[in-house]
Amino acid sequence: MGFDEGFIRARLARSAAAIAGMAEMAPSIATAALAVRRTLAAGGRVFTCGNGGSAAQAMHLAEELIGRYRADRPPLAALCLNADPTALTCIANDFGYEQVFARQVEALARPGDVLVALTTSGNSPNVLAALRAAAARGVERIGLLGKDGGAARALCGLPLVVPHAATEVVQEAHTVLIHLILEAVESPG
Repeated sequence: MGFDEGFIRARLARSAAAIAGMAEMAPSIATAALAVRRTLAAGGRVFTCGNGGSAAQAMHLAEELIGRYRADRPPLAALCLNADPTALTCIANDFGYEQVFARQVEALARPGDVLVALTTSGNSPNVLAALRAAAARGVERIGLLGKDGGAARALCGLPLVVPHAATEVVQEAHTVLIHLILEAVESPG
């Protein structure tokens, strides 16, 4: 099939079905979103990380918490671990790329914080290392994952798994999850 209206309709239907399928995850989504809200309300910080497109999504979540999603409100404590190229390149050079997020978690995170880790495969070595470092520090771990959740599923206290094989579909669903987290943070009461 070439790129035509039929392709576009099929592609949109595939994404819509994956997003609609997350409705069965509503209790887990609510638990994770409210965990972020409670963390921030208690003075904790939100750390995010991911690679490639997931890195962009990790940045999106952190910047919306610091800035705003929809509501005018005080800034909230969030830091995207893939946003500082000097830290990434220093750590990768000295310790290897697998450690780029874990070293930052070890330096910055503490009990009462939360790490939101994004990986469409669930098997990104640097994200897995960050989750292990967060667990060792008593940090809550939320995973926005894809496929079957991979190795990250077992490392997350709150895994949110979009059960789809296509990276682009998982990332589209992750955007919805990010927005739901933000809506929970900014909702009254």
